[in-house]
Amino acid sequence: MTKQIIIVEDDPAIREMMAFSLSNANFQVCKAENVTQALDLLQRQRPDLAVIDWGLPDISGLELVAMIRRDDVLKDLPIIMLTARAEERDKIKGLEYGADDYLTKPVSVQELIARINAHLRRAQGYEENRQINYHNIRLEVDAHRVWVDDEALLLSLTEFKLLKLLLQNSEKLLSRERILNHVWGHNATVEDRTVDVHILRLRKALKPFNKERWIKTVRGVGYQLMQD
Repeated sequence: MTKQIIIVEDDPAIREMMAFSLSNANFQVCKAENVTQALDLLQRQRPDLAVIDWGLPDISGLELVAMIRRDDVLKDLPIIMLTARAEERDKIKGLEYGADDYLTKPVSVQELIARINAHLRRAQGYEENRQINYHNIRLEVDAHRVWVDDEALLLSLTEFKLLKLLLQNSEKLLSRERILNHVWGHNATVEDRTVDVHILRLRKALKPFNKERWIKTVRGVGYQLMQD
């Protein structure tokens, strides 16, 4: 499957040069010139890796990295940070904010592609082996498989994404708006009622295992996954 890379860079010449080179290397590319555009694309596109410039015009690239790391859905996104800052303390700061790698400008396209491929290989291996466990519920992220009490549970893609979000935030209260944004995306034209319908379907799927009651309704707010 072709991997998608998001480039967040305000210099149009550098942005287009990188996009052209990555496209020639068989990547799908989406581009943003500031943090506002990047956040919109990240919610709609779900890329496999981000290349983010430090010095963006609206908000610092460092802050964008921090936002991604705080996001329940995007927090595992591999990030390569670009900057003209070459001092060691700047590199350390970028890594501390959550970047996985750091390249100084002018950027070698060949090195950028090599590093992208290396991070994608690591991320793929991580996804293949990653599991989310909550008591007797086990979810395999990359394989899109779920077991309850050691029995396979068949779910639709939306139900799977919904359960994944609940498991990632077990015992936390999730608002309907937050669930909508993370499962369907910020720009999806769906109503709050859509969340209720899919929660009902997920409960129905869990009912044979007597786990449907673990999904608690907090009236007027949203839902919470919590063992009785």
